[in-house]
Amino acid sequence: MTLCVRASKALASTTISTAWHPFALKIRPPAVYKTISYPISQFQAPPIYNNRKAMALFSSYPASCPIIRCSSNRDSHEPNRQKLNNIRIIGTSSAKAAVDHILSHTAGVANTFNSITSVPENGYIPQEEIRQDIPTRKKLVDPHRQGLITQGGVGYRQTVVIRSYEVGPDKTATLESILNLLQEAALNHVWMSGLLSNGFGATHGMVKNNLIWVVSRMQVQVDHYPIWGEIMEIDTWVGASGKNGMRRDWLVRSQVTGLVFARATSTWVMMNQQTRRLSKMPEEVRAEISPWFIEKQAIHEDSPEKIIKLDSKARYMNSNLKPKRSDLDMNHHVNNVKYVRWMLETIPDEILESHQLSSIILEYRKECGSSDKVQSLCHPDDDGVLKDGLKQTNDINLPNGFSLASEILENNGLLHSFKKEPLRYTHLLQTQGERGSEEIVRGRTAWKKKMSTLPFSSS
Repeated sequence: MTLCVRASKALASTTISTAWHPFALKIRPPAVYKTISYPISQFQAPPIYNNRKAMALFSSYPASCPIIRCSSNRDSHEPNRQKLNNIRIIGTSSAKAAVDHILSHTAGVANTFNSITSVPENGYIPQEEIRQDIPTRKKLVDPHRQGLITQGGVGYRQTVVIRSYEVGPDKTATLESILNLLQEAALNHVWMSGLLSNGFGATHGMVKNNLIWVVSRMQVQVDHYPIWGEIMEIDTWVGASGKNGMRRDWLVRSQVTGLVFARATSTWVMMNQQTRRLSKMPEEVRAEISPWFIEKQAIHEDSPEKIIKLDSKARYMNSNLKPKRSDLDMNHHVNNVKYVRWMLETIPDEILESHQLSSIILEYRKECGSSDKVQSLCHPDDDGVLKDGLKQTNDINLPNGFSLASEILENNGLLHSFKKEPLRYTHLLQTQGERGSEEIVRGRTAWKKKMSTLPFSSS
């Protein structure tokens, strides 16, 4: 596929972004006519004529303007590698000069080309390295991911906007969306550190020893749920957890008001990717990550809450759950966010409609593979069951959108409603098979009454 773009001096300060390409070009035409040709291997790009504005802009300039041409090299015999000499400028004999010319006109936007200046002697660059551009040393700012290093150079902050596909029927972000954002911020933290190898958050020392990270425990507390379009700041940092573990914490808050939406803490250990057994932390890995440790906790736990194991007497049960291929992550096991979805699917619908999750604790026991059949068990705690029912027939809406439920009118007023104990449930995910069942993860959730709008809303 060939893309031709006509440009003139009038376009010298215009930025034209090709949405299908991993980087944008700032087109600043050279003084003399030149044709720049470089391959875009393996990209299935939609035609540029789908962008009417760009087409109208390009067609308004005379045919005598310089032409910038992007071509796709489909005849390569090695699709996973690219040759440096495929990036060339017609009329220029030096490949290095071609690269310098392109870099000078991208003004730092096309960061992918940064790795081209230091290529192996054989002239080949692995395609993944070109597309990912993984930093080899610490970066302080990443404009593409809206992230920056904080807390004395060891913490990380990422700014995110809640998208439409991350909210549920009540127009607030789902717990799964929040967990996915926490995971993404953690991976981007490792990315910015310069320690990331080609693994899923694994450092160079971990890849050398064939190790991956697995989460052993996680706790999330949600005070308020962000709404669609809300701008959030996610702070994350790491610390030591025993001799062979690492703790990672998060703090999620509104960029506008500073209000804390959620806080989370987790414990991670290392597992051998081949044997699938837990491993001690090698000294070279400890030397890599220990300079990033902070003695700070988002959630303080004096004594971790013990979660009992459920059995067949559990009140709610969902059997024959089967992982889909889309549920697997890059380490080829079911992602921990999927576990949460299976757990929440056993909560009664009337609870999901009238309450929202305020906290969740997960204790991971075993990884789940694509061939496993899973059973989800759920049982309400006796001290968290509502005594006055779930139906609210006498709700009164105040001007600010706040809802006074029937339980407020029939009991001890507004203060009593806020002090009411939340509903609590115990969960268990386990495999089902001929050899019996094996625990995957134990969990505990707490739920509080929904409010139609947040108390601090100005609407």
